[in-house]
Amino acid sequence: MESDGTVNTSASTSADGRAALESDIAADIRALSAITDQVGHVFARLNNLRPNDFRALMHVATAEYAGRPLTPGQLGRLMGISSPAVTYLVERMIQSGHLRRAVDDTDRRRVILYHDEQGMNAARAFFIPVGARTTAAMAEFPDADLAAAHRVLTAVIASLHEHVDDMST
Repeated sequence: MESDGTVNTSASTSADGRAALESDIAADIRALSAITDQVGHVFARLNNLRPNDFRALMHVATAEYAGRPLTPGQLGRLMGISSPAVTYLVERMIQSGHLRRAVDDTDRRRVILYHDEQGMNAARAFFIPVGARTTAAMAEFPDADLAAAHRVLTAVIASLHEHVDDMST
């Protein structure tokens, strides 16, 4: 990338240029992951949550946003914690007003986890300014660049899911 933020297209067309771009993207994703972890710790501290509480909220929010809300068992598997540990975590999060559980409409034997109103309010108060900053950071980029970045991130996320699935079986 040039000092003005543009990509040197002659370098990006060669194999070395491609490898350098892929390496830069991998480094950027690691940096994004690290700062996201820091943001999570700040949110947790400000809301009297433990780090695992925040991880649980992120899993629940991600699944809820994707239209595939989680059961406590699914949450435990995603977090790599035992059934008793996830039960304790979920109970604590319900008591603190961050999560609620509801019976699954399609299978009355299943319980689904959702954000509760108190948790949603805390998340909005913290993350709306974060969203405003990321929107401002992306304002200078044309829609085509944002669409390309979205495609890259979607592909990387899918590859990481695939890797986790392969390593988990």
